Amino acid sequence: MKIVLIGQAAFAKDTLSALIEHNENIVGVFCPPDKDPTKPDPLKSFSLEHSIEVFQYNRMRSAEAINAFKKLQPDLCIMAFVTDIIPNEILEYPNFGTIQYHPSLLPKHRGPSSINWPIIKGENFTGLSIFWPDEGLDTGPILLQKQVEIEKNDTLGTLYFTKLYPLGIEAIIESVDLVRSGKAPKTPQNHELATYEGWCKSENGKIDWNADKNAIFNLIRGCDPSPGANTNFGSHIVSLFDATIQDYNPGLKPGTINQIKSDQFSIAVNNGNINISRVKVDSGKKINSGDFIKNMNISEGNTFN
Repeated sequence: MKIVLIGQAAFAKDTLSALIEHNENIVGVFCPPDKDPTKPDPLKSFSLEHSIEVFQYNRMRSAEAINAFKKLQPDLCIMAFVTDIIPNEILEYPNFGTIQYHPSLLPKHRGPSSINWPIIKGENFTGLSIFWPDEGLDTGPILLQKQVEIEKNDTLGTLYFTKLYPLGIEAIIESVDLVRSGKAPKTPQNHELATYEGWCKSENGKIDWNADKNAIFNLIRGCDPSPGANTNFGSHIVSLFDATIQDYNPGLKPGTINQIKSDQFSIAVNNGNINISRVKVDSGKKINSGDFIKNMNISEGNTFN
């Protein structure tokens, strides 16, 4: 099959690498234009290293992008980490259509931050879907799905990079084989069970210290490493990372700093404590808690609000 890959960043680059290793015939790659010419997208660099033609358009809906895609005469299109809107003219053009990776168990958690929200909502399982995209947002029929456990200390980072990332690449290769064999399912989604969440932004990560301790812990995990669950310390906005939870109840007002150590500090919550090992102050870089304690002159009894 002649395959075109649309994507960006490391996930698409590693997907391309797996496809090449699988001896697939990649006839072209589409990725967004470089924001900084000195730092090309990893997918672009890797494609050029392997003599694969690269196309970059601001909008895949443009006539130029559509025409360039059609000239490649692909049998299959693969979408791996795509944030642009891909028109039906492209989706339906290949002989076998288009397949797309999405890091949730569709129809649950449609939308752009589908890894953050299951953690924030305290769910025990999530997964990935390879589906056939259509005009809707993550609404097309399912080709295959893989489920993974959300362990109690998983963060957005660990869930993606250690589970959904490698498993997603394996699932794409498996899907290509199913397409080639003519055995790829097209199972309609049950739209009555669908959920949708938008981007998980900084304002979604605002901590309510009066909330349940597990809800606070899940919010911090689900926003780690981005966008960062955050709180106020005086005039500063402090984002919290690398959290663990304790059942120990210090009997302090929620949001009160206690148990200060050289490499972490604890924050009292309802019926427990949350330990923090890394923070970011305002728009600065992430620092370890020891530096935060020293730089901000933190002492037991200080409060976040």
